[in-house]
Amino acid sequence: MMRPGACRVSKSAMSAAQPASLRNIAIIAHVDHGKTTLVDCLLKQSGSFREGQHVAERAMDSGDIERERGITILAKCTSVVWKDTRVNIVDTPGHADFGGEVERILGMVDGVLVLVDAAEGPMPQTKFVLGKALALGLRPIVVVNKTDRPDARPLEVQNEMFDLMAALGAKEEQLDFPTLFASAKLGWASETPDGPRVDMAPLFDLILKHVHEPEAEPDRPFRLLVTTLEYDSYLGRILTGRIHSGVARVNQAVKSLSRDGKKIEDGRIMQLLAFRGLERVPVPEAQAGDIVAIAGLAETTVADTICEPKETQPLAAQPVDPPTLAMTFSVNDSPLAGRDGDKVTSRLIGARLKREAEGNVAIRIRESEAAGEFEVAGRGELQIAVLIETMRREGFELSVSRPRVLFKTDAETGQQMEPIEEVVVDVDEEFAGAVMEKLGQRRAELIEMRPTGGAKQRLVFHAPTRALIGYHSEFLTDTRGTGIMNRLFHGYAPFKGAIKGRNAGVLISMTQGDMVAYALWNIEERGRLFVNPGEATYAGMIIGEHSRGNDLEVNPLKAKQLTNIRTHSKDEAIVLTPPVRLSLEDAIAYIDDDELVEVTPKTFRLRKRLLDSNDRKRAARKEASA
Repeated sequence: MMRPGACRVSKSAMSAAQPASLRNIAIIAHVDHGKTTLVDCLLKQSGSFREGQHVAERAMDSGDIERERGITILAKCTSVVWKDTRVNIVDTPGHADFGGEVERILGMVDGVLVLVDAAEGPMPQTKFVLGKALALGLRPIVVVNKTDRPDARPLEVQNEMFDLMAALGAKEEQLDFPTLFASAKLGWASETPDGPRVDMAPLFDLILKHVHEPEAEPDRPFRLLVTTLEYDSYLGRILTGRIHSGVARVNQAVKSLSRDGKKIEDGRIMQLLAFRGLERVPVPEAQAGDIVAIAGLAETTVADTICEPKETQPLAAQPVDPPTLAMTFSVNDSPLAGRDGDKVTSRLIGARLKREAEGNVAIRIRESEAAGEFEVAGRGELQIAVLIETMRREGFELSVSRPRVLFKTDAETGQQMEPIEEVVVDVDEEFAGAVMEKLGQRRAELIEMRPTGGAKQRLVFHAPTRALIGYHSEFLTDTRGTGIMNRLFHGYAPFKGAIKGRNAGVLISMTQGDMVAYALWNIEERGRLFVNPGEATYAGMIIGEHSRGNDLEVNPLKAKQLTNIRTHSKDEAIVLTPPVRLSLEDAIAYIDDDELVEVTPKTFRLRKRLLDSNDRKRAARKEASA
């Protein structure tokens, strides 16, 4: 829910009269279909902001990484008042890697707005979150957003949503869903694509009409299921969830129960916070059905039940899909360790990862047998890359390995099973052949191929997760940056067989110091570089990609020999080709099994796991003889 920095506490809001009724809804959609923009619009048109108040665009995306990447990572809660009804709205992530956030919050709402792009139609994440909502019995409201786009096809998209719900096993009352056509950016919604384009009043009215009030039990003892956990420098651990029964009051004695009914701790509600617009407001008490945040408990975490001391039965917690990828986080042991960060020990790294796992149920942390190493398992490369980036900004230094998929064994046949993803590719027709060829080499199966208009094709594949690690950059090259690829976990299938890895070797520094332009100019003939002159290097660090399949050790510190001969050709200025700069996700996907990414607060470097050349040769001989 609301994370530190995403809200402000306002005393003026405490005196506001309580609305007569309550609604709890979540907004779910594929990434970049306009969820956060829609929430901004609803906040403005409901009067949550005073006239003339400056509010940042995409105000709900409060985190630095969310703003930089333009995506929602953490689910956040806000509320608006419309016609004497308070509507609690949860803005959810749209990327499949953060689906754990979506799954948890669906259990505390009574309706969902399914936002879908009027041109793109239902996409993989739409299918994922909609399936979860339908399984919980929620009745959706479909909002066809971006109806103002020149390539919009709103009525076709409405039919596609019906077909999708039918394929997901929706019940009859769920298939009888209302649809609105809207433009969150321009601030209007209408019952028909060509209807009046005035404001969002039709959407507000439809929420009040279609979504029922929370099914709460005000006369029963107090119980709340913890949905999210956050840390606040002033209040400590803050636990957010919906009150299922009873009344919560400040200073009330409570206890917490785990999912299996064991008591975790006794405590008191030291602070009770409700969501009012973008603000989180202290309130003396809260009623059943409301979404609130509680401070005062030291050990309670996500999926635990907070209740009155006499209660013995915990609330049922929604199971979360298991992780499919794992990476190893370890202490940074390079010669440059400790220069940038102040958190470098395995104890600090382990404590930080443990804290992450408490609040993020989609992450699994396991201490490895090797000293100072931790296995971090999650939904995908982006989810783990965001965790690494967050730790880097907090001052941590660490080394991370290449992602590897988590296999499982079929209980009946004993066969090895691997995770399979559904890959949806939108690409120009001229590039469709190249994409099919490359994914075919990676053991992907083409499931569907159809034109989508404008000389574009939509290709749907089922591909092994391990085949997609590192493929995205190659995909962009093959489609000249015009292709769009979306992935979603599909299920497990028998092992598909070996897949060819990276074709090229790497250029490895054989010495330590600051790199010299003259040396890099000579090394350029061997391949493409990842570094600039003047940057620090060390023996075993990867400074570029070799043009051939083998690794090559080079000396990036070799200076030009001084002679008494002066000619124009010898003394002309050295001009280097600009280096290839990999993003953090690209670097993680690029490295091989015997390589690591060294991450510090100021930079990240590629390196060999074994820095010493002789150690690498011995390891290679041992592997060859095994």
